[in-house]
Parts: sequence; structure tokens; C-alpha cells
Amino acid sequence: MIGLGHTTLKVFLALEPSDMRKGFSGLSALATEHLGETLCRDALFVFINQRHTRLKLLYFDGTGLWLATKRLETGRFNWPSRSETGQKKLRLAPEALQLLIDGVDLRGALFRPWYERPS
Repeated sequence: MIGLGHTTLKVFLALEPSDMRKGFSGLSALATEHLGETLCRDALFVFINQRHTRLKLLYFDGTGLWLATKRLETGRFNWPSRSETGQKKLRLAPEALQLLIDGVDLRGALFRPWYERPS
């Protein structure tokens, strides 16, 4: 199963909207060709649709691929924007992904000085 608290989990967020009709093969191709990452153990790729109402998670656990989808009934995901021209992906901490999925706007959000991430 996908554990977002896993310390070795590498989370890659695709900044540009993706076609949500894509499945395992299409999203794997986006991860490797468009984002320039390899499908390695504990790599999680996150894709969003044009309206920011659906997201897909592609996860490789070492033995195979997982594909999960979330569709919001109301509202939109607060998706990060590019910080530089041509940027295609953003690497997130697993905790930040959990906040994003839960509907928290990450702009201006920060970890308090007393918060210690497990190492």
C-alpha cells in the first residue's frame, strides 16, 4: 500500500494538466518522457486535470504499478504553479502531498520550527 508517511517516498508533481483518460502506460510515459524521471521503487507521480477537480497518483512499489484517482465533488485542488519558466515538475515532501490532497492551499504554508521530519 502507499504510505505517505514513508521517509524514502519520492513525490513528483506534474505542474501541467494531464489527460485523465490516460492509464498505466500513458502516465508512465508522462513520468519518464515529460518529467524526466524513472519509475523506481517508492516513486509517486501526481497528475491533475485541466479543471483541477481530479488527480491521479501513479506509484511504483518495486513489484508493479498502482494507479489511484480522486475526484472532488465540489471545489478544486489548489495546484502549485511554476516558479521558473519551463518547469514541468515539483518535488514535494510526502506531508505536503497529504495537505494538498486534503484541500490545504500550500501557498504561504510552512512547517513550524519545532516540527521535525522523521529521518
